[in-house]
Amino acid sequence: MLDRTILGDTWLVFSRAMLPVLRNPVAVVFGLVQPLLYLGLFGPLLGDTGWQWFVPGLLVQMVLFGTAYAGFSLMPEVRTGVMERLRVTPVSRVALLVGRVGKDVVLLVVQGLLIMLAAMLFGFRASAGDILLGLGLVALLGIAIGSASYALALKTKLEYVFASVLSSTIVPLMLLSGVLLPMSNGPKWLYWLSRVNPLAHVVDAERSIFNTGPVLLGLVSAAVLVLAGVFYGVRTFHRESA
Repeated sequence: MLDRTILGDTWLVFSRAMLPVLRNPVAVVFGLVQPLLYLGLFGPLLGDTGWQWFVPGLLVQMVLFGTAYAGFSLMPEVRTGVMERLRVTPVSRVALLVGRVGKDVVLLVVQGLLIMLAAMLFGFRASAGDILLGLGLVALLGIAIGSASYALALKTKLEYVFASVLSSTIVPLMLLSGVLLPMSNGPKWLYWLSRVNPLAHVVDAERSIFNTGPVLLGLVSAAVLVLAGVFYGVRTFHRESA
């Protein structure tokens, strides 16, 4: 009965979050603008063989910027008292988080699929199985970062505080993940520093999917990030909504 209640509440929160997107899918279009610019203006500089390396990194970058800033959408609800009113309802606190994250992940998967299809016009190669596995890894990373983003937004409550925290964490993590440039080209200390960053292993796994390489470490890193992000998110929603 409890599971059915949580699932029902999650679907309600998910539907409520998806409704504005379905009515006006501008967010999907604008979410594609930056990746398409990178694809068209930066990708050709890598040559014909660079697409297999560049596109997977672009997918991870899209996840970082797409879900890390998802928490901004929660702040108007906090400021206008919507979250306060939800405190007195029987809706599951887990559903309040998972429903919102589910919407972001659906958008990410759709955008990721469109990016890969567009990249194939430039020379990117991927089988249907590769695409499904690549999108699965994108979804896992989106769940992890999205959950943490909503929790952080609920804690900070102010846009300028939230933005400053993101800018001081997301950019260094992205640069140390090897999304834009291979970390092996840098000095050894920088390479080993990147190995501490779990995002670097996710990026490596995303590239390995499309280049027939090992993906286990990246999948484990993504799973750990999901557990950490969801735990932090659920814990924060429980505490801030108590």
